[in-house]
Amino acid sequence: MKIYSADTWTLEELQEQVADAGRRTVLVPPAATKQGVLEVFGQVLDFPEYYGVNLDALNDSLHDFADALSEDDDGPVTMLWQVPAAYRTDRSFGVVCEILQDAERYAGRDLAVIAVFQN
Repeated sequence: MKIYSADTWTLEELQEQVADAGRRTVLVPPAATKQGVLEVFGQVLDFPEYYGVNLDALNDSLHDFADALSEDDDGPVTMLWQVPAAYRTDRSFGVVCEILQDAERYAGRDLAVIAVFQN
């Protein structure tokens, strides 16, 4: 997982770089709480209805998402996760980062994650 500051790179610039690399972009909007982050990932990545909206379910669903990426022919994905300062102080932030990094390793080239730190 790469980390960038929104002060250094705009989302538009990052999206251009992702497209230039031949990858699709999935934009994950900011959420300031653990529950909000879990919900937004579920919505953006179209997790199944039975998604448990907890850290274990996020981990499982990201692995399923990675499996689906390897089976489609649409090309690899780079996820741009917008992370507000308020969430970076939440205890769950580090765990979510670990889950995302694990999903990247599991998916190989099919998935990359960029956390974009916002003020």
